[in-house]
Parts: sequence; C-alpha cells; structure tokens
Amino acid sequence: MSIVETIVTIPPGLQSNVFGQFDEHVKKIEKTLNVTVLERDGNIKVLGPEHASGKAADVIRQLAKLAQAGNTITAQNVDYALALSYEDKEEAIVQIDRDSICHTISGKLIKPKTLGQKAYVDSIRANMITFGIGPAGTGKTYLAMAMAIQAFKEDEVGRIILTRPAIEAGEKLGFLPGDLQSKVDPYLRPLYDALYQIMGPDSFQKNMEKGLIEVAPLAYMRGRTLDNAYIILDEAQNTTPAQMKMFLTRIGFGSKVIITGDMTQKDLPSDSKSGLDVAVRVLGGVEGIAFCTLTSKDVVRHPLVQKIVQAYEDYEKKQKYREERAKGRRGGK
Repeated sequence: MSIVETIVTIPPGLQSNVFGQFDEHVKKIEKTLNVTVLERDGNIKVLGPEHASGKAADVIRQLAKLAQAGNTITAQNVDYALALSYEDKEEAIVQIDRDSICHTISGKLIKPKTLGQKAYVDSIRANMITFGIGPAGTGKTYLAMAMAIQAFKEDEVGRIILTRPAIEAGEKLGFLPGDLQSKVDPYLRPLYDALYQIMGPDSFQKNMEKGLIEVAPLAYMRGRTLDNAYIILDEAQNTTPAQMKMFLTRIGFGSKVIITGDMTQKDLPSDSKSGLDVAVRVLGGVEGIAFCTLTSKDVVRHPLVQKIVQAYEDYEKKQKYREERAKGRRGGK
C-alpha cells in the first residue's frame, strides 16, 4: 500500500488549539486513522495510505474551522469528528456548530454538539410534542431546558413547567425528614441544577415565586390544563401508561412539550409497563408528534461515558439474542 503526503494549511494562531495540549488531539487522529502528522514551516503534512491521509486531513481542516469560530477544541470534538469521518460527514461538525440556543449565566453558549442533538433541537422547534429518547449524557434534558428558557425569555410562552415521576432508583427516600417538598426535591434536583446553570439562581427564584416556573412531581399535573407553557417531562421511562396518557391530555393551547427518557434505565417494578414504551407504539403516526432517538454517538460527557454506554448497549443486545435463542429452542421441543 503506497504512502501519500497530504498538505493541510490552517490559519496562523490556531495550530495549538487544533493540536491540543502536548499534541493530544493529533496523537488521537494518528492512532485512529493510522497516519503520521508532521508540522513543517507552518504547514501540516499528513502521511499515510491515500484514503486514511485524506480523512485525517479533512478532520484537521474541520477542527481548524471550529477553532476559527472561537471554539476551544476538546477531546469530544476530536472523537466526534473522527466518528463522522467514517461516514464521510466530516463537514457536518461545522454545520452543527453554527446552531445556537442560548447562553448560560456564565456566558457559555449552549448549542447542539452532534447530528443527533441537532435533529433533536430542530424537531423541538418544528413540533408541538417531541420525544427525546436515548442514553445518559446525550443532552436530552439539558437541551430541552435551554430551549424552554430561551422561549420563556423571548415571551413565546408565559411559563415553564418541569416535571418527572417520583420513582426511587433502588433507594427509598420516604422516611427522610421534612415536608412534602423536601421529600420530592431529591427527585427534581437535576432539573434545578440545569435551571441554576442556565438562568441563574436569582432569576430562577424570582420567577419561581411568581409562579412562572414550576418544578413538580408528575402526580401534581392531574386535573390541570396547561396553556401557554413550555412543558418538560423528564425520566418518562418511569411513567406508567396511565400517567403518560394523563400528562399528554393536560396539554392546552399555545404550549410546547418535550418528553425525555432512557428506555434502558427503568425503575418501575419488573411486571409494570412503561408509559414511554406504550407512547412510542401508540403515537408513532400522529402528526405534530416527533420521536428523536439519540445513541451512544451523541454522548457529550466524558469520553469514558460514551464507552460505558456503548458497552452496556452491546451487552444488552447479546443478552436479548441469547434469550431469544433460548425461547426458540424451548418452542421447538
């Protein structure tokens, strides 16, 4: 196999950002694509088999465009650019970066970081009800919160309602001291954390006192009609079919709904059906309702989280295959 040399030119001052600390980003590109990257007189030379050399050069160019747009290149950017290179979609990483939702209280820009997240955000904009389904770390709840807060700031809706079922993840909290709010707060803490980060504690508290932001267990939604609101149901895999139907029939005029869940992390009793599973089967063809499935490729936490999610997905597929084979053997007897 012949070795070819591909020249990459990136604007001055961006090289250290693209290469990473101690050239960690370039080393990852070299290892993944089996190429050698050299810097000579301001130019970057990529040496390797023709196909791999071209891929590596394209990845470096796209990372340079991200850096030129003001981004600090992270390991996650490099991992995702490499993953896209296998699908010949390297340029998508720059297209994704052009989208933005809002800023956190500290000034950090919130935006989708993967193709799956971009499709999820676009779906929220286009539909009245969006289901975001996928593993931990894919940004389902955080992006939904950012969209809700931005819509609230721009007066597209009059209030934000955040809810989740109060189901213990293997731990019993019923005997904790305090009033009802104190008991349910642990279940709702992830929602509070996102609100504090994006909106700031002072603004959140003022709007909470005015009743413009409400964070409550799902049971509190019964009997209400939710007009002119941005409504987020988190951890929907822990709803029963009756709870899901109850929630969906609360939606009024001028409202937008986002329902998030992870099918693999159900805390319901083993003999109970998940309202999220039933909703996917029942509502799949209903106009105005969209289903977005995020995968391990869309995990934007520490790279190790992506590997953990993928390992569990592979394990569960193998287990399901073994169970189906075992049933087939028993059925054939």
